[in-house]
Amino acid sequence: MLQSPRFNDDPFSSPLPETPPSIAVKWANRVVRPSRFSGLRLTPIRIGILLLLTGSFVLVHTWIPKLTGSAVAQHSCIMDVGNVTSVPQAAFQPPESGSYRFPDNIDTFQSYKFRNACNVSSLDLHAAFSPLCQDRAAMLTAMSSGGRIGHDAPYMPRGCDMRWFTSGEVCEILGRFDKVVLVGDSMLRHVIGSINILIRRDLGYGAVTDWNFSLQERRECFCNEQFDAKACSVQGIYKTTDVLTHDPGSVSCTNPVNVIMEQIVRFPIPKEELDRLKVSVASSSEKVEAIVFGHGLWSNLELKQTLDWFDTVLRAIDDAKAKRWYGLFVTPNAAGKEKPDDWIVTQGNKALMLFEEAIAIEAGKRGIEHLGTWNMSIQSNKYDGVHLDMKGNLVKAMMVINWLNLIEHRL
Repeated sequence: MLQSPRFNDDPFSSPLPETPPSIAVKWANRVVRPSRFSGLRLTPIRIGILLLLTGSFVLVHTWIPKLTGSAVAQHSCIMDVGNVTSVPQAAFQPPESGSYRFPDNIDTFQSYKFRNACNVSSLDLHAAFSPLCQDRAAMLTAMSSGGRIGHDAPYMPRGCDMRWFTSGEVCEILGRFDKVVLVGDSMLRHVIGSINILIRRDLGYGAVTDWNFSLQERRECFCNEQFDAKACSVQGIYKTTDVLTHDPGSVSCTNPVNVIMEQIVRFPIPKEELDRLKVSVASSSEKVEAIVFGHGLWSNLELKQTLDWFDTVLRAIDDAKAKRWYGLFVTPNAAGKEKPDDWIVTQGNKALMLFEEAIAIEAGKRGIEHLGTWNMSIQSNKYDGVHLDMKGNLVKAMMVINWLNLIEHRL
């Protein structure tokens, strides 16, 4: 009786034959049924081909980095930014080469008094790039629209750049004018203080009347505290002639300069303040005059009240028969987090932005140019939520100097 074939336990294996093959012909079975991997046996010919392929791969792998490195080296020679004035695809191009823009790339405060104690570098305040703005309209638009890449980072105008002038250049620019008169509030008082820092080359006490300070005042009104401490800020310098009278050796200008601050904030404006303004702006010189206006917070950003103040000041200037003069209206800083909540609605950042836009239009109707400072100051330190610290005020002063530089002057 025939028995059915047996199977392995593995269901994927072939059935086992009933009778195992003879031991005598076992070698023949291997010939008839070769191993499935027998085609991969190493023979001398196959070993030679394998060695040839391996050697080719090694050579190609070695050549590719060399060729790539050579191409990169050639490209680097073409794009060497040290030898060119532009960097393709860079967000900001390097400043123009030449001596005129050289000070923008160095710390112009290096030789200032108390440079290390106050720890302020001009490179912390402005990051230079190209192109440089070529006229007042472009400069004012760029400075009003510029900003900072991060909180308290160096300030950059938008589209075209401003200069960061040396002390000598500031003196030369101011010397072109019979006088520069600032009319307005405490923010402009800080601007004239910063201008005095620049012409006195003194970061420690340049903005204040340090020639009559007590030892306590010298301790309390140092560096930033010239602006941050109210008791020190009110001792700011209102006239460069006062410096020339009491501390002439501190003025670095070799040419005559005349910068005056008339603090007029209330409306209606008291008669004695208007009379003093008329004396300040009156001029018989052939030199041109510049007048900078600043107002807003004292009127609680009410446009009509500021315009009434502005028109009254303009009438006083006309009555004084000032000869040739240019005007600039500087609107207030952005608000900081320290501003009291009671003022957030009427003097917060929305109100400040709307006020700045409205003043730009209204000043233009009156033939006065406008500089906005909201963008410049929104990411800078404001010690009381309203006023900028020394660094922010130095930037604002340099913005005004850039405007002055482009009056009846070609780059």
